[in-house]
Amino acid sequence: MSATSPSSKPFTDVDWDGFDEVYSNEPELRRPGRLLGAMICDLWKGRELAWRLFVRDFSSKYRQTALGYVWAFLPAIATSLAFILLQSGGVISVGELGVPYAAYVMIGTLLWQVFADAMQSPLATVLASKAVLVKINLPREAILLSGLYLVAFNFLIRLVLLAAVFAWFRILPPPQALLLPLGALSLAVFGFMIGLLLTPLGILYQDVTQSLPILTSIWLLLTPVAYPPTSEGLLGRISSHNPVTPLLGTSRDWLLEGRAADLGGFLWVFGIALALLFVGWVVFRIATPHLIARMGG
Repeated sequence: MSATSPSSKPFTDVDWDGFDEVYSNEPELRRPGRLLGAMICDLWKGRELAWRLFVRDFSSKYRQTALGYVWAFLPAIATSLAFILLQSGGVISVGELGVPYAAYVMIGTLLWQVFADAMQSPLATVLASKAVLVKINLPREAILLSGLYLVAFNFLIRLVLLAAVFAWFRILPPPQALLLPLGALSLAVFGFMIGLLLTPLGILYQDVTQSLPILTSIWLLLTPVAYPPTSEGLLGRISSHNPVTPLLGTSRDWLLEGRAADLGGFLWVFGIALALLFVGWVVFRIATPHLIARMGG
């Protein structure tokens, strides 16, 4: 039931003209203002390169598959079907939801997939570009942005499936459903923040890459994706302290009910995620030269 990882194919079909220097080992943290300026500058300079990398990776990801873009839907569909079978067999009891259980779990799974994709994106894209990073000086942010573009595009593709779910079950979304992009953004930011903080460690140790799918599967079960939020029992206590719970729950509330039961928790977690995302960006920026030197050695 784990999410699929972004493409990990090496960057080979991109024009690297103009990126032929080696990184400088000068400690950037000694000058915070200069570091921040360089980060913003490289983020801006890397946007076009990131787009070219995204287009190349996206096309290569689906080019040699028989099902093509259907693979963007399959993880969410497979996970949803597993929960639907468990619920139909009486293993899962969720009570009254206001909508058919199949629609409820499908919406939750589609939202969860945004978080899971974003969490796996930074490490997957950086590992795919190890050979390039050792030899070429390019805006490091371009690599991260290319992964984010893929997360965003997969979300847009899955909106087609989400629309089909609403149409099939004849669910009329409230006006607050227009806030869905904000909910998806919060899940992407939180997931990307975790992935970015894990990236330096993941470059050094493959254990991180191997453990991410396991972590994602366990975290899925501890998040109210296939069941409504609850505070009862051990699972309820864990779920109530799960930072993904208010993000996913609020996004689904906007889609189905037009109100958010835990808007305060949503704003609190989203704000912390944004702050930690910046911290992860700084850590990645500072650690990259040392990691590149180690990879090159």
